[in-house]
Amino acid sequence: MIPDIFNWLFFNQSSQIIPLGDWISAAVAWVVVNFRWVFQLIRIPISHTLNAIEAFLQWLPPILFIAVVVLFAWQFATRKIAILSLFAMVAIGMIGAWTETMTTLSLVIVAVLLCIVVGLPLGIASARNNRAEAIIRPMLDAMQTLPAFVYLVPVVMLFGTGKVPGVIVTFIFAVPPLIRLTNIGIRQVSEETVEAALAFGSTPKQMLWEVQLPLAMPTILAGVNQAIMLALSMVVIASLIAVEGLGQMVNRGIGRLDVGLAAVGGLGIVLMAIVLDRITQNVGKSSQNSLNWRDRGPWGALRKLTSQRRPSVSTP
Repeated sequence: MIPDIFNWLFFNQSSQIIPLGDWISAAVAWVVVNFRWVFQLIRIPISHTLNAIEAFLQWLPPILFIAVVVLFAWQFATRKIAILSLFAMVAIGMIGAWTETMTTLSLVIVAVLLCIVVGLPLGIASARNNRAEAIIRPMLDAMQTLPAFVYLVPVVMLFGTGKVPGVIVTFIFAVPPLIRLTNIGIRQVSEETVEAALAFGSTPKQMLWEVQLPLAMPTILAGVNQAIMLALSMVVIASLIAVEGLGQMVNRGIGRLDVGLAAVGGLGIVLMAIVLDRITQNVGKSSQNSLNWRDRGPWGALRKLTSQRRPSVSTP
């Protein structure tokens, strides 16, 4: 009896009092047996959306895709970001990673869309209800501190392998910053502004959509930026469950000890991360800019050009 107590106090290998691992394994196995059909239903819309986006990006001519990215970056960011995006996307094509980049980009797009659809409502609920925040915060702490590899086993058991489990794993890993920053952004709206809106008779719905969300938008866009960066950082880990793309190039390079192949995949991830990071950061800054978006970028230049060419009407 005394040796057993001694082992418990000093937590040796034979002093396992709570068989947590066995409980978790049994719980996941029970869910797989009884509710896997629910997760397969969840898989269907994600699969269709992912395949449609990937097919479109693969079908789109690279020169047209680059032109759209450059024009978008110029319109909603700056001319320097547009030039940077041009060189980065051309470099991705020149190193032979274009197809894999489009596959990875489609996965990131779907994962970030899921983050927005799920993360924004949860962030708003956390900001407007302290009890909801107290429930959600420990879950976010666990999601952000658990190693990413821990998600792979239960996700594979519930969804199988392939692109859809990769989207699910990426979503779980990337959504916490968006929820936190949405919560912080809404809570940081000044009390004077809220009181002024209430004094003018704003309803809670009007307060949210017309006051709090617009003022919190830079912080929310920063959360979207962080979700994109975390999604890209998850690409290589997701390749372990048969997710194709740049992460698979890195994984194959590691398996074959092919430094060149791994470097090409890693450089493709870095270049795409730089483009997405600079564009989303500057979109957040431009939302605070007093200059209307119609007066900036190629659209603003086109408006100025047409106004200069328009003949002036002389008054008698």
